[in-house]
Amino acid sequence: MTTKTIVQAINEALFLAMEQEDIVILGEDVGKNGGVFRVTDGLQEKYGEMRVIDTPLAESGIIGTAVGMSLNGLRPIAEIQFFGFIYEAMDQIVSQATRMRYRSNGRFSAPIVIRSPYGAGVNTPELHADSVEAIFSHSPGMKIVMPSNPYDAKGLLLAAIADPDPVLYLEPMSIYRSIKEEVPDEAYTVALGEANVVTEGSDVTIVAWGPPVVWLQKIVTQYAEKGISIELIDLRTVAPIDIETIVKSVEKTERLCIVHEAVKTNGIGAEIAALVSERAIFSLLGPIKRVAGFDSPYPAGTIEKDWMPNPSRVQTAIEELLTYE
Repeated sequence: MTTKTIVQAINEALFLAMEQEDIVILGEDVGKNGGVFRVTDGLQEKYGEMRVIDTPLAESGIIGTAVGMSLNGLRPIAEIQFFGFIYEAMDQIVSQATRMRYRSNGRFSAPIVIRSPYGAGVNTPELHADSVEAIFSHSPGMKIVMPSNPYDAKGLLLAAIADPDPVLYLEPMSIYRSIKEEVPDEAYTVALGEANVVTEGSDVTIVAWGPPVVWLQKIVTQYAEKGISIELIDLRTVAPIDIETIVKSVEKTERLCIVHEAVKTNGIGAEIAALVSERAIFSLLGPIKRVAGFDSPYPAGTIEKDWMPNPSRVQTAIEELLTYE
């Protein structure tokens, strides 16, 4: 065990994965510079320019190349430098990678991992902090992973690399280096599609993923001191959604709040709310609350704290759930 940040955990996972000769990494500045956030630091030096490939500034070319590689026996890991840049590769992702198994009647698959940093809280320019994971949840065949801590970051990435189909692996910029925990040095996997119950509780269920999970733990502790028990679930994989874990929790707590950084309308939170309504509506004592980004383009960094979900907005939602009649 070694104490690691999320960046270090992901970097270690990539080094371990590259021991397989069919793994190839490609993206803008991933080689000599080790990526904008140094996540791929040292990989080209060890594995060479033929396996850690610096590409032109062309997201459609990066993913298109990865699709071709995946159909010819390789398992590419493609980096999109910031998640807001991914629109350039929509055709390659949605029309090619995610449909490959369907279009070929099961003859072919596209074992691609697409890595990209995302999220609020670091005052980035426009199109650098967007959380648009819900867009890709509309593409059957694509798994979407969003870790919130170093242990999960490493295990989920290794599981994604081993998966036979495309996986969108989103990395939270705001906590890349701000949290540390002990992570095994050896290879291990965290199963895709399984949520983690971070804290058990009996009064309210909160479902979240990515950076909100970190600060929500402080809210859980504050309410515990008041005698209110909150169950916090880290979804970890937003496609597929582990609805069984959520429903089990809601049947116990009878109240549900969903927190995410993406815009509220048609976000993953809306799908969770619909699924819970279909499966456990008679367990609920009040309406499902969603605390999310506002329905606007992602704002300038100077006002992003007012746009993002925050402790005050979550506390208001919890109080409304606890007092609903």
